Amino acid sequence: MDNAPQRPEDNKPPTFWQMLHSVMAAAFGVQSHKNRARDFTHGKPSHFVIMGIAFTAIFALMLMGIVQLVLHFAVP
Repeated sequence: MDNAPQRPEDNKPPTFWQMLHSVMAAAFGVQSHKNRARDFTHGKPSHFVIMGIAFTAIFALMLMGIVQLVLHFAVP
């Protein structure tokens, strides 16, 4: 166990950017233990579910757009 004293900023819920970073890192399988512990301790599951769904939808739409762009330029 870590006996280091807790700082007040450690008890705050994760910010939007911290949650976005966590969702992206988790999507690619590179989430750090420290961030995962922070998310499970101070984050709300509903926020991560919503961000995960939004990230997945945006990622899929970007891939579809890239494929459409490549096909547009590849076919004469």
